[in-house]
Amino acid sequence: MLTRRGFLAAALGAAGCGSRSDSRPNVLFLSVDDMNDWVGCLGGYPGVQTPHIDALARRGALFRDAHCSSPLCNPSRTSVLTGMRPGTTGIYGNEEFWRPALPDVVTLPMHMKANGYHAAGAGKVFHHTSGFNPPDQWDEYQIQEFDDPWYRRTEWYPWVTRIPNPPGHPFNGLAGIDRFAGEFDWGVLPGRDEDTYGDMAAVRYGREFLKREHTKPFFLALGLWHPHIPLFAPQKYFDLYPEDQVRLPEVPADDLDDLPEAGKQLAAFRRHEHERIVAAGKWKEAVRAYLACISFADAMVGRIVEALDASPYADNTVIVLWSDHGWHLGEKVHWHKSTLWQRATHVPLIFAGPGVAAAGTPRDQPVELLDIYPTLVEMLQLPRREDLEGLSLVPLLRDPSATRRPAVSSFQANNHAVITPEFRYIRYHDGGEELYDRRADPNEWKNLASEPRHTGVKQELAQWIPTRAVPRAPVRDQYDFDFATYSYRRK
Repeated sequence: MLTRRGFLAAALGAAGCGSRSDSRPNVLFLSVDDMNDWVGCLGGYPGVQTPHIDALARRGALFRDAHCSSPLCNPSRTSVLTGMRPGTTGIYGNEEFWRPALPDVVTLPMHMKANGYHAAGAGKVFHHTSGFNPPDQWDEYQIQEFDDPWYRRTEWYPWVTRIPNPPGHPFNGLAGIDRFAGEFDWGVLPGRDEDTYGDMAAVRYGREFLKREHTKPFFLALGLWHPHIPLFAPQKYFDLYPEDQVRLPEVPADDLDDLPEAGKQLAAFRRHEHERIVAAGKWKEAVRAYLACISFADAMVGRIVEALDASPYADNTVIVLWSDHGWHLGEKVHWHKSTLWQRATHVPLIFAGPGVAAAGTPRDQPVELLDIYPTLVEMLQLPRREDLEGLSLVPLLRDPSATRRPAVSSFQANNHAVITPEFRYIRYHDGGEELYDRRADPNEWKNLASEPRHTGVKQELAQWIPTRAVPRAPVRDQYDFDFATYSYRRK
């Protein structure tokens, strides 16, 4: 049962002692939040320091062209964990409770449990507010802890003890940015050492879990909040990036001129945040904070993998590392996710461990986070599920040169990006289009959609656009949700 101090089940330690007869591989399922391709092995930002993620890529299969199913937390994570697209689930935003909308769906942790795995987790795996992480998903779970409990609303985070705003808050000196004022912040938390940051609770849980003796194969899901805002990290990670050496994204003055209206609207979402950062002369400061949080997240990934390598499970555990979506830092005059451009959809994805051939050889084909669930089903020889909409990555894990279909990323209803090695084709709900030559124009500055010579390319890529778009699922305000019993009642 979920307690206010953080555990969803009474099974802590129940994995117990004794011999293990089931030799199937374990799974270490590591997620990070809002991490774009500013990772060393992906090359998105020269000079970024991510030695642990880079090392994991060298020992496994790095998917260099992986994309989220939706560039927003709840729809992306719901898609990963149900194996279904947002247009199938109706989970298009952060307000829709997925469980009452999908009462019969079998999520990845539930499928693992049903087939003999011990499902455990900590941190942010599903979306992080109350109502999104039902106890029936897990055998045991340690709930998310936060760096900023003064910001967390009681009705969304009933397990968090609210405290007054600390002295010096907001630490970036930018007060009063709409309802996200408490979260849109960055800096070093005063008087806090590294081990007291919220994500470290999930790291400690994972390290202790890996020290235990397990009688069943396990599925251990650990979700890190970093580098999601607020961008708080210990000073040593800021010190990796002297502000005078921070490079800002290049943003042409006319970058939005050739966008259709729907694209301009996505770029404008929360633009005031970027405009205020620039006007205050804090753009470099904010980029530096994001880089610091990426390196902090990398260090935490390193601690977890180090614990696995020191455990008896090192040689029989599949590691999956993924980010739910990317993040803009001024590109397209945008400071958020929630777009269908490269900066918001392109994410780290790594598989390592048993079943991965040609370790250290990157896979360059476009793939989707939607593919994770069917990949694990095949790798672990679990019963197949016909409702999964992704494609198993096992052919690519065996042969880095294998071919596959384009990747698709979607935002809200009927806005989609189709991604091939050559092109990104975006079609919006109103018919507006964008087409980018990914090789000649990696920054997506020139929209080719209006050029007649590309009509055939658009027609070919349009065949991959999902046709299903169910109505939006009911949002949280349409329910009375009881945290103690984890029950939902429609108003």
